[in-house]
Amino acid sequence: MAGGITDTGELYSPYVGLVYMFNLIVGTGALTMPKAFATAGWLVSLILLMFLGFMSYMTTTFVVEAMAAANAQLRWKRMEKRKEDDEDEDSSSGVSDSDVLLPDGYERAETRPILSVQRRGSPNIFEITERVEMGQMASMFFNKVGVNLFYFCIIIYLYGDLAIYAAAVPVSLMQVTCSVTGNHSCSVGDGTKYNDTDKCWGPIRRIDAYRLYLAAFTLLLGPFTFFNVQKTKYLQIMTSLMRWIAFILMIILALIRISRGQAEGHPSMAQLSGIRNLFGVCVYSFMCQHSLPSLITPISKKKHVNKLVLLDYILILAFYSLLSFTAIYCFRNDTLMDMYTLNFTNCEIINVAFIRYFLGLFPVFTISTNFPIIAVTLRNNWKTLFHREGGTYPWVVDRIVFPAITLIPPVLVAFCTHDLESLVGITGAYAGNGIQYLIPAFLAYCSRKDTQLVFGSGTVNKHLSPFRHTFWIVFVLIWGFSCFVFVTANIVLSESKL
Repeated sequence: MAGGITDTGELYSPYVGLVYMFNLIVGTGALTMPKAFATAGWLVSLILLMFLGFMSYMTTTFVVEAMAAANAQLRWKRMEKRKEDDEDEDSSSGVSDSDVLLPDGYERAETRPILSVQRRGSPNIFEITERVEMGQMASMFFNKVGVNLFYFCIIIYLYGDLAIYAAAVPVSLMQVTCSVTGNHSCSVGDGTKYNDTDKCWGPIRRIDAYRLYLAAFTLLLGPFTFFNVQKTKYLQIMTSLMRWIAFILMIILALIRISRGQAEGHPSMAQLSGIRNLFGVCVYSFMCQHSLPSLITPISKKKHVNKLVLLDYILILAFYSLLSFTAIYCFRNDTLMDMYTLNFTNCEIINVAFIRYFLGLFPVFTISTNFPIIAVTLRNNWKTLFHREGGTYPWVVDRIVFPAITLIPPVLVAFCTHDLESLVGITGAYAGNGIQYLIPAFLAYCSRKDTQLVFGSGTVNKHLSPFRHTFWIVFVLIWGFSCFVFVTANIVLSESKL
């Protein structure tokens, strides 16, 4: 995620890229959205969902623009390097006048090619052909403080991601197995509220079962943090297929229940107390900016990439609305689970055992495949953050310390709480806010300044964001910082009332 330049890989059509982006964005966050909708009220939720979808689309175009600017600078530097190599071969003359009359702080290699590139009029100078990850873009356009803040934000977000995953799998296993083996068989989604101290298997309490599953999850998947793991094409296909089947099943089952007059939901229009969690869930559910380089670069034709991204966001917005509205009208607010799939493990909702188990265990299958990949990504970000040019880490630090500091904190968080709605809300509201709003806005601003400095004020980036006016960057930054203040104040007020 924070790596440098990598190969583009196998190219695919824009419409395949559209499907990949849809699959990337629609993930675990969507499973917690129905509960957040019910808590905040349908009207407030719909308005906020639409607004945050618009904001996420805007910052996505900022990242695409920065990717094009980074590709242009890398291409220009290679052109200049070749030119210098040719001049060294053809001439051994001394310093020219242009080398002497340079602005302070700029070397010949950083200014001379500007006009030569523009005179060539190359239309492909801003073509996105190399995958430049966000960490590499940060190092190109930010100063040292900005780069460190970028890695800090990414690391905090990944920790939150791992904590959510580490809690979601044991929660799903606890809910399914306790309802099957306990005295309340097939009653997870019937509105009964169970306490952590309620019995699960004999003397084993529900919280004990949760922690046993968490320990097993850590022992089975934790060791992958100490090795290199890569996501295979077939694994992506399998998890995407399962995701689609699960989401479509939940929507259809909810619609059937509503059409039969069995709907129990009476959602309110607005409850301001639920906005904080809803905000974090929505930000988390639209998160894709950190993965855009891997997603956009292999697209074969990028001429209308911003329009395709807009179409994707419209489809995702419609999908989230359909999922959430069917949920809040099908189930009572007090019966909606943090993990929406668990509402379908009740025999009264669906009497087909296979479907009940499939939906109840759906997070277990999909999340378990992603956990090692995110853990390795976080471990590599830690290594990059502390890396010094030319230096290497001792074996103990490289193979033990970095994996340990990656794995232990999220497991401890999951051990202390399994409130998925709050975990998703806080992760999205803080680290997600930085990745989705602040970092893309700063990337767009700094890349524009660097592009004008290197290529001249008349240069136009072919992938320039539709929101090209500086007003939009300022608006995003003000919005992002305001969200930090609002969420923090809301948490403080909530804690003071307890």
